[in-house]
Amino acid sequence: MSVNGTEPADLASDDGVETIADELLDQALAERRALVQLCLYALDRASAGVVARIEEGLSSIGVVALRVDGERFDPSQHEAGGAVPTDDLSLQGLVAETEVPGFCDRGRLLRAPIVTVYTSR
Repeated sequence: MSVNGTEPADLASDDGVETIADELLDQALAERRALVQLCLYALDRASAGVVARIEEGLSSIGVVALRVDGERFDPSQHEAGGAVPTDDLSLQGLVAETEVPGFCDRGRLLRAPIVTVYTSR
């Protein structure tokens, strides 16, 4: 008996193809995550030229570096690594420097940037 012009055996094989495709997609995504994490590990240990090249490659797949100098410090998005005292009220609470860049993957935070924050004297 056919269903929408498709024999039952054809439906079963389509389900099998979908299952295999889903498994391959899951595997590819897991491998991508592992490679991105390996790149982040390597970035922390690489020379400036290598860092630039790895960041360029990661950016091409949607993983961007976060250097947040001058932005308002947000503890939910940034990790405070240090403080710089200032008398300038307009600087207080702003990021003075990104010590270690963070990374996000298409809007999802992978690693928060470690930053130095301006604080009052």
